[in-house]
This record gives sequence, structure tokens and C-alpha cells, in this order.
Amino acid sequence: MTTEPQASADDRGRVLPESTFGRGARLLSLPLGAAARAGVGVGRRLLGAPADEVDADLRDAAAEQLFQVLGELKGGAMKFGQALSLFEAMLPEDVAGPFRERLRKLQDAAPPMPSSRAQAVLRAELGPDWRREFAEVDLRPAAAASIGQVHRARLADGRPVAIKVQYPGADAALASDLRQIQRLAAAVSPLTGGLDVVALTRELAARVGEEVDYTREGASQQQVALALDGHPRFVVPKVHRATRRVLVSDWVDGVKLTELIGRDPAQRNRSALDYVTFLFAGPSLAGILHGDPHPGNFLVMPDGRLAVVDFGLVSRLPNGLPAAMGRLIRHAVEGRADDMLAGLADEGFVGDGISPQDALDYLAPFVEPASVEEFAFNREWARGQFARVHGNMRADGVAARLNIPPEYGLIYRVWMGGIAVLSQLDVRANFAQVLRDWLPGFAGND
Repeated sequence: MTTEPQASADDRGRVLPESTFGRGARLLSLPLGAAARAGVGVGRRLLGAPADEVDADLRDAAAEQLFQVLGELKGGAMKFGQALSLFEAMLPEDVAGPFRERLRKLQDAAPPMPSSRAQAVLRAELGPDWRREFAEVDLRPAAAASIGQVHRARLADGRPVAIKVQYPGADAALASDLRQIQRLAAAVSPLTGGLDVVALTRELAARVGEEVDYTREGASQQQVALALDGHPRFVVPKVHRATRRVLVSDWVDGVKLTELIGRDPAQRNRSALDYVTFLFAGPSLAGILHGDPHPGNFLVMPDGRLAVVDFGLVSRLPNGLPAAMGRLIRHAVEGRADDMLAGLADEGFVGDGISPQDALDYLAPFVEPASVEEFAFNREWARGQFARVHGNMRADGVAARLNIPPEYGLIYRVWMGGIAVLSQLDVRANFAQVLRDWLPGFAGND
């Protein structure tokens, strides 16, 4: 049985995506499946099965179904799954346990499209003689993700490259899936440990147009690659060609950050510190903030350097990160809650009705790691922070009265995502030094 989305061809030979109805039906299977499992669970309890055993089995079944549906659909459903896998360290263990390995696979385990379809995209984007540009092309995908897959190849001059080929109809599928997930948020949320599904999909949907245009991604990637050429800690593959649906760039070898879990702590801490440094240093070094911090985009090379890929989601910050952000965090670290709250108001984060101490408590996940010279990021700490923040989600809580200004939206996501990844990796790092080096305003004295 194939797991590939069904497709048809129009009168010009272009491959069309599976119908919106078909994709919506698969997503609808999530709440329907949850209802069916609940009925089975009631029956098992009535027959005397232990409640803990029944609940564990139901969570495992829910995780399996979610993985299958999201993995088969690719598009926005896959993108949503990748976002969930990023934050699993913050979820309660009874929720995170069954989902952890399955959701982690979503970072690069989407079922591939047939080689004939990949070749059709290459022919349409690079021209009928596209093969002449390459000495060799492996039509078996080396990696597959939410909206495209990657093939190994060699240019005519012998240089190894990666060819990223976008799935036909990915733009329409991405938008359709995210709309469907927003509509089903109430049913999906119980499967995700209370994460704000609506806010998550809304933010993803706002960036759809950027992520499906490889021309734009190629320009961003090349800007960072040239700015960091020869850097001792970071490698960004140089771009050789970019069209709307095909991106050709240097090939890099390495292991994903998550593969360092359980390895030598010194190596893990060093690579994790490189990871978070890149997130904060990118705007200063290259004028671009990498906006997708999930660990599948960061590879530790054999020589220890960190290779960074996938620049589909970025924010252009030619003047670096905003200095106000550094001042706010510094005021919080110094316990200057009144100054911090005034700064939050000036930047448009808060209005009336929030006390300085409430705001300071809410920002603890950002403040605590910046308050010491070495901080231990781990799942237990992350879950405690998530529980505290989630508890403030009630109508009269701090979270309901905070606003994330548009210019800070992606910065906030990157910071939260970075903290989540460091917690997955169980890292000890001098996070405060990264802020002193790369966050304007943090090392000041005003």
C-alpha cells in the first residue's frame, strides 16, 4: 500500500496535488479516531483493565495515528508535525513519551515521491536539457521533508551538490492543510499536550508564500553563505542555482543535532552552544535570522563545525537583533521589574493590567538561563516552564494580556524553539555569554 499522496495530471502534463477533500478527510480521521479510541477505552475499563494501562495504550495509539496521517500528507500537516517535535521536550512525559520518536521522524521521514515525478519538476524548472548540468544525479532521495525532498548529485565539474526538489502542488497543499488543522484545533489539542495549535498554525500559515519559493530561499541562503565563508564554526552551503521549485547548493555531510543525545557531553555541549550562537549571531554576521530552529536543519560535520541548511523561513534584520530586546532581558536578569515592564509597554508587548512581578515570572524561561554563567537545560526544567506558562493561558492570565508585535514574532519563535532543542539535548552551556556577544543591549549599563 503506497503512502504517497494521490495525484492527477492536467491537460499540460503538470502533476496536481491530492484534492482538498481527500486531504481534509485524512485530517478529520484524527478526531474521529480519538473518539473511537475513547469508546474502546471505556469498554476495556468496564471489563476490568487497569486504567493506567488503558490510558497508556490509548496515548500510544493516538501517537501512531497522528504520525501516519501527518507523514502521509506532507505539506502543512508535516510542517505542523515538525513544529510539535521541536517542542516535545516541554510536554508532560505521559504525553511526550509516546510521541517523541514518532514525531522526531517527521523531521525528515516523509514518504518520497517517485523519481519520474521528481524528474518532471527538474525538467519544468531547469529546462529539457537539465541533465547536462550534472555529471551524476541520484534519483533516490537522500532526505525528504514537508514540502520537498533532497537528491545527491555532482555538477559537471565534479563538485558534490544537493538538489532540493519541491513536491508538485506543495503550495496549495500547505495552505489547505493549515486551514484544516486550524478548524480542527479543538480536537487536535488533546493529542498535543495543550500546545496552542491555533497560534502555531496561524504563524506557519503566515509564512506559506515564503517557504514555497526556492528563489527567495536561495537568495537568503547565499547571503548567509557568503557572509560566513571561511568561518571557523559555521558552514552554510553555497547556492549554485535556484528556481521557484528547485534549489541546487553544495552538499554537506554531518549528523543531526539530535543524534548527539547520549554521546560525549563535551561534544554535545560544544555543538549545542554553536547551535544557539548561530541563531543569535546570524543577524549581526549576515543580516538574516534563521527562522526554523528544529534540529534537522543543523548538522554537525566530521570536523566539528556546524552546517546550517534550509533557509525557507527567515527574517531579514540588516541592523541585527533589536537592542530593546537585550535591554528588556537585562533588566529582568537584574530584577528591575518596573524598568522591564515599562520597556515591554514601549515595544508594544503589554498594555495595562499586568504587574511587574507577574511579567517577570512569565518571562522566567528567557531570564533564568541568562542569569548564570552556566545553565543546565533539560526536559524537567522545560516542562516546569511550560506548565507555568500554560497555567497563565487562562482568560485573566498574563499570557492572555501579552501581545507579540509582528517584528518580534519570528524572534520569539526562534528563542522558544532554541530553548526547547537545548532541553532535548540535555545541555550545559554559557547562554549568558552568547547574549553578551550577540544580543544588542544585553551587555549595556542603562
